[in-house]
Amino acid sequence: MRPLGDGFVIPRTFSHNAAWYQNIKAAGEGRITYLGSSYRVIEPEVVGYATARVAFPRYELLQFRLIGINEYLRLRATPDEINRAHGEKDQMDKEIANTPRTMPRNLNLALFVIALAQLMVVLDVAIVNVALPSIQRELHFAATDLEWVVNAYAIAFGGLLLLGGRTGDLFGRRRMFIIGALLFTAGSLAGGLATSSTYLIAARAAQGVGAAILAPTALSLLAATFPQGAERNRALGVYSAVSAGGGGIGLLMGGIITNYFSWRWIMFVNVPIGLLLAFASPRVLPRLAGAPGRLDLPGALTVTAGVSLLVYGLARVATHDWSDSVTRATLAIAAMLLVTFTALEARGKHPLLPLRIFLNRNRTGAYGLSLAIGAALSGMLFLLTLFLQNVLGFSPLQAGFAFLPTAVGVVVGAGLTSRLIGRTGPRLPMTAGALLAAIGMFWLSAVGVQANYVTDVLGPLAVLSVGLGMAFVSTSATAIAGVEPIESGLASALLNVGRQLGGSLGIAVMGTIATAVTRSELATPPFTHAAVNRALTAGFSSAFEVAGVIALAGFVTALASIRHPRPAAAAGPIDDIEEAA
Repeated sequence: MRPLGDGFVIPRTFSHNAAWYQNIKAAGEGRITYLGSSYRVIEPEVVGYATARVAFPRYELLQFRLIGINEYLRLRATPDEINRAHGEKDQMDKEIANTPRTMPRNLNLALFVIALAQLMVVLDVAIVNVALPSIQRELHFAATDLEWVVNAYAIAFGGLLLLGGRTGDLFGRRRMFIIGALLFTAGSLAGGLATSSTYLIAARAAQGVGAAILAPTALSLLAATFPQGAERNRALGVYSAVSAGGGGIGLLMGGIITNYFSWRWIMFVNVPIGLLLAFASPRVLPRLAGAPGRLDLPGALTVTAGVSLLVYGLARVATHDWSDSVTRATLAIAAMLLVTFTALEARGKHPLLPLRIFLNRNRTGAYGLSLAIGAALSGMLFLLTLFLQNVLGFSPLQAGFAFLPTAVGVVVGAGLTSRLIGRTGPRLPMTAGALLAAIGMFWLSAVGVQANYVTDVLGPLAVLSVGLGMAFVSTSATAIAGVEPIESGLASALLNVGRQLGGSLGIAVMGTIATAVTRSELATPPFTHAAVNRALTAGFSSAFEVAGVIALAGFVTALASIRHPRPAAAAGPIDDIEEAA
């Protein structure tokens, strides 16, 4: 949205079906939010490219074109209102212009730093799982407390993601990127030196806080550093390959480090990486001004508490039952807090999460697919690791190597999509990726007690990993396309929140189903080793079917919500694009 003359111009995709737009037509007036302030507007009318090109920069028009926007809305405002809007825009432009901004000399080095940060965050989600038995023995964890080694990181990470993304927008992305890297490094060092269970859990929470700042600012820095088009698509391909393949790499690294060194090196290995990020960032990443505005403290508190409780409640399901009173109470309180947060954001002058960001169908579809893919992937990785070790008899190291081909498949899918998306738009790779992931999950559900890794596991992993690479690139590209620069950190954070919540939900749901089916199969004796393996396999198989259904739901979501623009390559230069009727 941009002020123009006596009103505002808005891409039609963001507003055409919104309730407030219909209310403006019916009532003759309404209110919109621009740069955190509310304005009274009247007389909505559809306009074309000739009007929009006066209001929007060329690069934004190209982004709109890429995601299929051909029409715009013009909303008129009173003279006092529009003068106030122009004044706020001029003030923002002045602050940005007066802030030193340096662009990286070498885009490859910038991409390396951003991808390395994302890899460090993603690895830590999976790498600790392999080391849990060693951690339990050395630090004398009670069996009921061991889950907190994983949950402390997940709760801090998931709960603070929105706040972490928004602080990058307000206080400078590079600055917050460095702060996040240093917090993560400090937490890793403390974790490696931990002498008690409480000490390690606190260190894991500190890692989660650092990750919640680092992950969204990494993607928003990528959007700010790489121009729209082939350069950004290539960068998103690398970033998404790291995001999707990091889990498998983490399991492999966890197995190697635990077998040949000590579980403490799972923590210590992050220290030189984090210090390298903090040292290199000022030299290779652009310095970007923070946006004018205030931090929405009530919104930040409610969403942080709500998402944290939601992640905890879902994580608790993995070790308790859905009928557990504490689990139910936790999820109910989380739901109430998130409803309260939504109400606060709808009325606030400086919302942490402007709800208009969801009015873009493509972006909302990308968030929905991200949630589904996160659920299917995390649940599959968690349960397939157990299947390989408990049924097929793999060692932790062998199980880690078993996931290595997924990283290759993800790279293939991400590379293909980074070349394809500029010609086809996001719909084709997004839906194709989700469909391939679903096919791979359903294929994996056919595993048996005597499964052969090459024929029964490797094939499904190859198919679904290519699909994951395609889905990750296309959702990342769509989530940040056309976003106001002052909200790119927020858009990135929402994508990460979807993946994180999806992961917690997937593990909870699929773990519950696997447990229920296994118990049902073992309802009657004899409880021989063979019978236990058959029951476990039946539970894992049912859970993999659910993963396929979840991925298929993501496919349907993308198919229904993502618009199919004409290939950007088919259009000429921006000046030659014909005005939409």
